[in-house]
Order: sequence, then structure tokens, then C-alpha cells
Amino acid sequence: GNAFLAPRAPVSRMARQFVEPESRETTSETQSTEEARANLEKAVMKTTAEPVTKNARGEMVSGAMSKALPFVAAPAYLDGSMPGDAGFDPLGFGKDKEGLTFMREAEIKHSRLAMLAVIGWPVAELLDRGLASSLNLPSLLTRTGMSPSILNGGLGKVNPFYWALCISIAALVEYDAGQMKENSKNYQPGDVGYDFLNLMPADAAAAKDRRTSELKHGRIAMLAVVGYAAQEALFRVPVTEETPFFFHP
Repeated sequence: GNAFLAPRAPVSRMARQFVEPESRETTSETQSTEEARANLEKAVMKTTAEPVTKNARGEMVSGAMSKALPFVAAPAYLDGSMPGDAGFDPLGFGKDKEGLTFMREAEIKHSRLAMLAVIGWPVAELLDRGLASSLNLPSLLTRTGMSPSILNGGLGKVNPFYWALCISIAALVEYDAGQMKENSKNYQPGDVGYDFLNLMPADAAAAKDRRTSELKHGRIAMLAVVGYAAQEALFRVPVTEETPFFFHP
């Protein structure tokens, strides 16, 4: 019996020499994997926004409160990454990325038109009659001196060439915007590629601030134009005369 048992000790030692290092390597790999996973979880916890939950209507909302409505949780898809994001979308227009991008592009277009209109509307009421008289042309203002609009009337007096020019410019801008969207890797909603004066900063954070400023001014301009139209439709008086302290220093 001893003759058969004696050789087993060396065999067992040899087996341990092969098995034990493998076990140590496996244990080391497991520990390193667990440590990497723990470090990744810590990093995610540091960089991730507030936890996402569902509200009473089953909509995904983040734990952060809306900047626009501080008593309401911000929608989960409004994570602050887009310029001008204040966590405000009560009707849920931007629930998916495609819808959110479409609505943002529409907002920027309306904002830019409103910023032009908020200046052009009162300037026309202040200068149109004088310029038309000096050029021997008919004034385009209404009988009471209001700018032509859908509610004020007077759009029929505008030369059709003007409308054709506006449509042509709009089509050109839309074409350029489409080209930017297709060809630019870092496309931002509303980016048409027009920056002739190089006003857009190269720094990403500064560029986001510049786009946020544009949106804020555009939103105020949209409210102002609606105010112009409503005020003149109700009182039938030019806005420059109804609120002269803004237009007659």
C-alpha cells in the first residue's frame, strides 16, 4: 500500500503548483474586474444628472426641478445639454430626439424672425411716411399710421416683388440649413453656417452661452411682437403712439 501511496505526494505538489497560480490569477482578475466596475459606478454617479423617475401620468422626469417652473420636476429628456434648456415642456412636444430637434429648430427660426420684426415694426411706423414722401412713393402704413399686418390690414399694398424676394431668401436659408444638417458632424439645431463676422466662440461652453443668449432674446422678441399685434388690434393706435416712452426719447 505504501508503494502506491508514496508517489502521490509529489504528484499532488505538482498539481498544486499548476492549479494554485491559476486560482490566484483568477482571483486577481475577479478582484480587478470588481474594482473597475465599482470605479465605473462611482464615475457614473458623479457625472449623471438627478435620478429619473415617473410622475403621476407615467412620464419620465428627472429628480431636478424645472428652472422655468421650480415647483415641477423637469422632463428627463431636458437634461440641460441643449442651449436655453430651462426644463419647460408641459405639453411633451420633445419626448423623442427627433421631435426635440424639430421643435428647437422651429423655435430658433421664429425667434430670429421675431427679433427682426420687433425692430422693423416700430421703425416702419416712425420712418415710413417720411421716407415715402421724400421718394414720392405711397406710404404703406394704415390710415391711422399702423404697420401693415394681418390684423391691421394693409398687406395688399405691399409690392409682390417684396414677397417674392422674402420667399427666395427663405428658400436659400432652408437649403443651406439642410446642407449643414447633412454634412456637419457637430450640427446644432438652427446652425445655418452663417457667421461672417466670426462672432461664435471656438470654446464649446462659450458657444453654448452665445446660443442661449440668442434664444433668450428671441423668446422675448416673440412675446413683444405678439404684444404689438394685440395692442394695435385692440386699440387701433400705432404702438409707437400707445407707448411713446419706448419710441420717443
